Amino acid sequence: MIRTRAGWKAGALLLFSALSVLHTWPLASAPGTWSRNDNGDTILHEWIMAWVAHQLPRDPVHLFDANILYPERRTLAYSDPLIVQSLFGAPLLWAGWSAVLAYNIVLIAGFALTGWTTCLVIERWTGRKLAGILSGTLVAFNAFSLTRLPQIQDLHLEFFPLVLFALDRLLDAPGVKHALQLAGWYVLQALTGQYLLAFTAISAVVSALARPVEWIGPRFKPAARSMLLSGLVALLVLTPILLPYWYARAEVGLGRSLDETAMYSAELTDYLATGGRLHEAMWSRRFFQGDALFPGITALVLAGAAIVSGVAFKNRRARMAAAIAAVAFALSFGPDLFLYRWLYSVFPLMSGIRGAVRFGQIALVAIGLLAGFGLALLMDRLQSRRAFMLGGALILGANIEACRAPLGYFEYRGIPAIYDELSRLPSDAVLVWIPFPSSGQWHLNAPFMLVSTRTFHRMLNGYSGFKPPSYYEHAKALAGFPDELSIEYLEHGGVTHVLVDGRNLSPERIERLSEFPVLRLTATDGNLRIFQLASP
Repeated sequence: MIRTRAGWKAGALLLFSALSVLHTWPLASAPGTWSRNDNGDTILHEWIMAWVAHQLPRDPVHLFDANILYPERRTLAYSDPLIVQSLFGAPLLWAGWSAVLAYNIVLIAGFALTGWTTCLVIERWTGRKLAGILSGTLVAFNAFSLTRLPQIQDLHLEFFPLVLFALDRLLDAPGVKHALQLAGWYVLQALTGQYLLAFTAISAVVSALARPVEWIGPRFKPAARSMLLSGLVALLVLTPILLPYWYARAEVGLGRSLDETAMYSAELTDYLATGGRLHEAMWSRRFFQGDALFPGITALVLAGAAIVSGVAFKNRRARMAAAIAAVAFALSFGPDLFLYRWLYSVFPLMSGIRGAVRFGQIALVAIGLLAGFGLALLMDRLQSRRAFMLGGALILGANIEACRAPLGYFEYRGIPAIYDELSRLPSDAVLVWIPFPSSGQWHLNAPFMLVSTRTFHRMLNGYSGFKPPSYYEHAKALAGFPDELSIEYLEHGGVTHVLVDGRNLSPERIERLSEFPVLRLTATDGNLRIFQLASP
């Protein structure tokens, strides 16, 4: 029996690995070459993974003091630290592979692991392997995830179903063991991204509220003790990760206002949008504005079957999924609803959420879980052969609906050889790339961040989820480079080396570089010029 169970788990992992390759094709054919580096967020996350892999074994105490946006501190807190994804990719980076290859491998793994863990949980809850495979498909390859490849934090939900599984066990049998299991899975999910830290906590609370019989009355004290223990352990473990965000909020105003969140909230038409080729070609293209939240016909029909039949209310586990779906759907519309504004006022983590629309992904996940219960219900009413045929057909249909492959990628040709010269610079060198992008174009700093993974020298440039006030000062002071004002600003700011991208600087400004003796040319490839900024 143990061997059979292990074989089922291994087979399910192999299946979802193959499906992940299929849905992201042709990425797996050349993961070190194909990329979405046309998007600044992709490069940002490649840099984050490389930085964490570099810094964690060297100086973990200063993990958040990343090398971008000098002289600011704790700049890693301006975005997600991607701890789990970075640890997954670290062996590849330590072996000398590129940040692009590591990112792509971890991206594919996110889809595979999310589908796999979902599959195992739903199979345990329903007793139906095909129901598990269907839910795994719907959760891993939902419309939102497949249109968010540059946001790797949105692709790693592998611990979310395990949080619900652990919560279910805790509510059934409160105790220290189950409390620690819940805390462990929650911490791991929280370490995949700050949004999921908040979303998973909210989902767990909603799930518990959907099962009041198990914690009201004589069961209240043991259940409350276990949940309190779980929460305290999770908070204790996550405190080193949360503190830099608290400090950054106090120092540079890190946080999101309700007005800003309202700009990135869902619209009803987003729930009609999908990137799947079948629906896009037929009717969905006109609804796509950047966020795709259509659950899929297969998911809607099977989740509907669970609701109409009463399974979504009678089955305590299905009720958890239904409650999460309803609350996440409502929260995706942001501050327009009182529920969001109230939650923002009582739950500190909500101040870090800009894109309320991303609650929609949790709604899709919950619908995918509920659909597994719907399929199990239908299969229970059919003979085994027909049940198998129905399950197989619906799994096939769900994958056809989701499929966007082949996807479009860009060719990554590596970091130019001229940047090997950076290894000759002292470790305390401070760099700036010129032209320095304006505030409105600060995403153009992303390629410099990828280059910086060679040596991780500190630099004024940077791109992240938050823009500190000092960036506006840099952009204003360096707009006229090279001139007396900009050179003096760099000298006073502690910059030691200036890297000039000749392709994006006018010939007139390149000619003026020779007018400043403090700029000493140390290397060039005809385009990039590396200058040492030496005071007279």
